[in-house]
Amino acid sequence: MQKVNLFETEQMFCDIYCLEPGQSQKVHAHSGATKFYYVVEGCGRFTCGDEQSDMRPGGVAWSVPDEPHGVENVSDHQLVVLVAMAPNPNFS
Repeated sequence: MQKVNLFETEQMFCDIYCLEPGQSQKVHAHSGATKFYYVVEGCGRFTCGDEQSDMRPGGVAWSVPDEPHGVENVSDHQLVVLVAMAPNPNFS
């Protein structure tokens, strides 16, 4: 999985995640931060809390503060996802 930072401020960050088939970001949580995933290309399975959803381009998944979340590429093609989170944990 590759992460490319688009921009970062003390308030938030915005990245592009690129996942090859079978790659995933393990389920994890951020204390006090909201995160969203926007599917640009491909198909991914998104976990937010107890729910899992398969999403295609234009799909949006988000986790509220302290909620477990993650993503897995369940397709045979690259998954490209726009990701943003606030507040930025790198400045906490």
